[in-house]
Amino acid sequence: MFVYADHAATTKMRPEALKAYTEAANAVYGNPSSLYSFGQQAKELLTACREKIASLLGADAREIVFTSGGSESDNQAILSAAYAGAKKGKKRLISTAIEHHAVLHTLKKLENEGFEVVLLPVTQEGLVRAEDVEQAVDERCALVSVMLANNEIGTIQPVEEIGQICRAKGVPFHTDAVQAVGHIPVDVKKIGCDYLSLSAHKFGGPKGVGALYVKKGAPLRSLIEGGAQERGKRAGTEDVPAIAAMAAALEVSIAGMGTANALLKRLQDKLIDGLSHIPHCALNGDRTKRLPSNTSFCFEGIEGESLLLLLDDKGVCASSGSACTSGSLDPSHVLLAIGRVHDVAHGSLRLTLGEENTEEDVEYLLKVVPEVVDYLRNMSPVWRDLKEGKRQFIL
Repeated sequence: MFVYADHAATTKMRPEALKAYTEAANAVYGNPSSLYSFGQQAKELLTACREKIASLLGADAREIVFTSGGSESDNQAILSAAYAGAKKGKKRLISTAIEHHAVLHTLKKLENEGFEVVLLPVTQEGLVRAEDVEQAVDERCALVSVMLANNEIGTIQPVEEIGQICRAKGVPFHTDAVQAVGHIPVDVKKIGCDYLSLSAHKFGGPKGVGALYVKKGAPLRSLIEGGAQERGKRAGTEDVPAIAAMAAALEVSIAGMGTANALLKRLQDKLIDGLSHIPHCALNGDRTKRLPSNTSFCFEGIEGESLLLLLDDKGVCASSGSACTSGSLDPSHVLLAIGRVHDVAHGSLRLTLGEENTEEDVEYLLKVVPEVVDYLRNMSPVWRDLKEGKRQFIL
């Protein structure tokens, strides 16, 4: 049996997205910057896609900049706000300890350039406290960046409260919404953000394309110099077929969100309840304030890498955390931030379902995951020491 349970890493392209892509690639392949009529057809399609995506997010079309995906969008938003703030003597950047590395590495780059970076802690449930953000913001602050939903443990952050705080204090607010857009309601006006990042392949669109919402008046600098595309803020010929596919995927995702999330919540509840029966394990993240697709557990006494390889042998695609760091031997910074010790954090498993998953898939997961965990524990000297009392159980 084959079960794809890694939708947080990437998703299969929706039929509507694939159709939009092929139609644009075959029939509207002109360069949208060209002045002749065939190029202008591509420009008209590009404009229509921009308007559609903007309307689905509660934005104005001129506030949408097309990018290569979430990482580029995060980089451009953070660097733009930081450098604009520095010109006014504001060099304090506030974020959290559980952000995606596209955010954390950009902040580290800025820290090396002399910016002050404040990474706020989170609760054991993986939630950022809005009051901590409020206390950290002062007159030196150039930007607050807090993700909408965490990519590893699925926790949904109080971004609307944070947005209110930032507006009241006149501080730009960026949210990485890569895991949220297309899966839960996202309205830039309700959030009150100045920047919002999204990526098409997280909601049934193609890889290599995304967008950045930039509120009118918010500073934006180009990361790529060259042509005047995207109103001079992102040089390079736009990938019109990919953008058309992204717009189609987002429209379908949002239209079917209610039905999809009802199914996913039911499957998630069954999965969490079933896996909780495995001895010495723990759910990562808040039980309710989380994406309905995300189930993340730690199992004491095993290594996550071995767990993933054995699950793969049984036809299960899963991960231990972010797909962007799957080659790393270090424990997840997100799990460490919620209080998991190194030994426990190494034994993590992230199962992220999609609307094509079924009850049968979950039943199979509930069969094979306990079997693999038990098999690995029986081979583990650490588990033997725990069972014999030579070490103390943590979970």
